[in-house]
Amino acid sequence: MTLIPRSGGTRSMGASLLDAVLADTLDPAYAQAAADRAMPAEHAATGRPAPARRRRGQLLVALTMVGAGLLVAVTYDHAVTKSQGREQIRTALIDDIQQASAVTDDLAAELEKLRTQVSATREELLATTTVGQRALDELARAQQGAAAVPVTGPGLLVTLANADPTADQDPVGGTTEQNSGGRVMDGDLQRVVNALWAAGAEAVSINGQRLGPTSAIRFAGEAVLVDFRPVTNPYEISAIGDPERLSSRFLANPQVIALASISETFGLRFDFAQEDELSLPPAGTPELRAARVDAPQSAAPAPDPTPGG
Repeated sequence: MTLIPRSGGTRSMGASLLDAVLADTLDPAYAQAAADRAMPAEHAATGRPAPARRRRGQLLVALTMVGAGLLVAVTYDHAVTKSQGREQIRTALIDDIQQASAVTDDLAAELEKLRTQVSATREELLATTTVGQRALDELARAQQGAAAVPVTGPGLLVTLANADPTADQDPVGGTTEQNSGGRVMDGDLQRVVNALWAAGAEAVSINGQRLGPTSAIRFAGEAVLVDFRPVTNPYEISAIGDPERLSSRFLANPQVIALASISETFGLRFDFAQEDELSLPPAGTPELRAARVDAPQSAAPAPDPTPGG
């Protein structure tokens, strides 16, 4: 069998097959595989055109960003609302404290006024007689011993303060471990006060809180209490008396020497200075107490020693 080509001349079947092989050197299956590899892997798997796949990815990214933005907005709004609520509560509490403090101050001023009037009337009535004058003298001595009257005079001023914070401490949250050695404790104030009394102090106060015979210095939580009233750092202990005598006896006290060593070790501030004039207010109104003699108990009848008695 022979074929007649367009250009003329006779060609055989073998020649036609050879021409086809030379024209299509790559198998169609291999050509399709090469085309698939040229596309992205995800496009080859789905068979979708690349622009549509990109548009879908962009849409998903946009929806994710919108959702994240809504979440952030809602969280921020909730935080702002909560913060405003806390601020309102704090403001209300501050107002209540200020109002209560104002009422307390007014009552204290009224009490002091009435106390002055009572004292003036008492002195006026008692001074008219000799017995009354002796009673006034005894009362004045008792008031001085009970720290019930203000006093002024020279003396010694002792200052105790916490150690300065180091650079390693967190200024916001503080250190993870509380260093109690760098803080003034109630025992430190007790040592100073006792040493001042032993040195001959006539009157003592801590940050304006006058100490009396029944005064107590205690540590409650983070505050030092003097007669259940808080005093804050730094602590200024004022003592009235002969400055030279107070200084020499105070510094020679073993408790003061031990406190000075502790202060140097932990960085506490421990200073003292002689003052020409110190003014100490009266102590708070003491609780009235009176002693009484119990009535003697009646003696029980003695048993009868006679038989059958």
